[in-house]
Amino acid sequence: MNIFKANAADGGQADQPTEDSIDKSLLKDDLYQAVNGRWEKTAEIPADHSSTGGFMDLNDNIDKQLMSDLDDIIEEKKQYDAPFSEFLKLYALARNYKKRDADGADPLKPYLEKIENITNFDDLNEQLPELVKAGYPLPFGFWVEPDMKNTQVNALFASVPGLFLPDRTYYENNNPAYQQLMPVFTKMASQLLILADYSSSEADEIVESAKRFDAKIAPNVKSAEESADYSKMYNPQKFAYFSESSSHIDFMNLADALFGHAPEQLIVTQPKFYERFDGLINSDTFTDMKNWMLVNTVRSASSYLSEEFRQTGSVFSRALSGKKEATPQKKAAFYLAEGIFGQTIGDYYAKKYFGPKAKADVEHMVKNMINVYKNRLSNNTWLGKETREKAILKLDKLALQVGYPDHIDQLEYKFKVTPENDGGTLFDNMSKFGEITIEDTFEKLGKPVDRTKWEMSAATVNAYYEPFKNIIVFPAAILQAPFYSLKQSSSQNYGGIGAVIAHEISHAFDNNGSLFDELGNLNNEPLLSN
Repeated sequence: MNIFKANAADGGQADQPTEDSIDKSLLKDDLYQAVNGRWEKTAEIPADHSSTGGFMDLNDNIDKQLMSDLDDIIEEKKQYDAPFSEFLKLYALARNYKKRDADGADPLKPYLEKIENITNFDDLNEQLPELVKAGYPLPFGFWVEPDMKNTQVNALFASVPGLFLPDRTYYENNNPAYQQLMPVFTKMASQLLILADYSSSEADEIVESAKRFDAKIAPNVKSAEESADYSKMYNPQKFAYFSESSSHIDFMNLADALFGHAPEQLIVTQPKFYERFDGLINSDTFTDMKNWMLVNTVRSASSYLSEEFRQTGSVFSRALSGKKEATPQKKAAFYLAEGIFGQTIGDYYAKKYFGPKAKADVEHMVKNMINVYKNRLSNNTWLGKETREKAILKLDKLALQVGYPDHIDQLEYKFKVTPENDGGTLFDNMSKFGEITIEDTFEKLGKPVDRTKWEMSAATVNAYYEPFKNIIVFPAAILQAPFYSLKQSSSQNYGGIGAVIAHEISHAFDNNGSLFDELGNLNNEPLLSN
């Protein structure tokens, strides 16, 4: 059954400034305060938010609309085709907190036991392929993305582990943020392990051990600022050379098991970590590494288990963001299902509330903005001729993704939900989907890059420029009033979404974007260097 018939597909509506909200007495002296002053004095940040404003209001309105639509769809009890039917099944599992509470930690325990039963590196190496495919947290790993200097082909990258705190700098120079946040993390992690039926003393011991391993990792990974420098990310190595990073992890055997054979090379974005790998992962740190895996496993699983797990598992993120409360149950269930079936729910939203007419109109606006850039570059007097020509070529090749994709990604058709009636739990389904996603990613190694693939749901209030593909993306959800609507004037639309469009185009020439050519290939010299 087709449920995607356009209905109010005009770019949507959202709250606009009203006569009462504008202080006309200030219009001549302070336009900002005239428009925003009264709002700033009365606006309140919802308890489950860290901020509020136009973007957040739009996001909240879309969430409410979609959840209301889903209530109606569920009540109608009609049959739908996959993958929308599978989305509904997962949403039902996520919303069944009674069942989740009854299951408690039971779905998670086999995963924790598997880690506990690894006694040495021989055990670990034997089980590594299975652990990687199942998405277990490991202090090393691989992922597949476009080769940064040949973005037509997918290449293998070596990944590094994340830290318990948001950034390496939190661990340095007696940063007061460490003293403030690490106790919050410690308490949360211990409570999660207790919920998983560890004793209080066992939980405390595991967490302290895991923190020791986390502290060893911290000096050897990049800070967020360092990670933002794309020019230093491209460090190709022969795989045979890379495999010598460790005396304990058999990378060659792992690659053979994952990919059929070890690739000739891989790209190491953080070579320092792998240069010091043996000092981090060895017999002396083995127990701490295992406990680090236990903590990360129970933490990542908390969103898929009982309400007590969910509430406890969000404590640290709320301390970071300033949120007073966890996301409400229904909204959390929606976000969880949307996270798996993002293109599916995005397709529904975009075709019902955005539509082809609005899509064509915004595409026309984007092309107009690109032409403005090209005209100004053509008439520029301080850039060299070759630089101007390269910049214009990049704009000529700039690809657009507006509104919604032509089709839902095939990956979402692979997700088949095992319902409660067949013994399915939310955690087991989410684990299965993680395995399918990892397998799908690894299968892309060495294959051509799909440059038409959408990486963001059409129901997401956001926009971005992707330097590796030289593409700008404007999902349907941000193409709503007050940013955009077919019912608004051209001036309103250019003043709203036009500013967003121009901003995203500018990223093609910023400190990182300018390092990439018209095909998204990394160059050693910035595009606008002369």
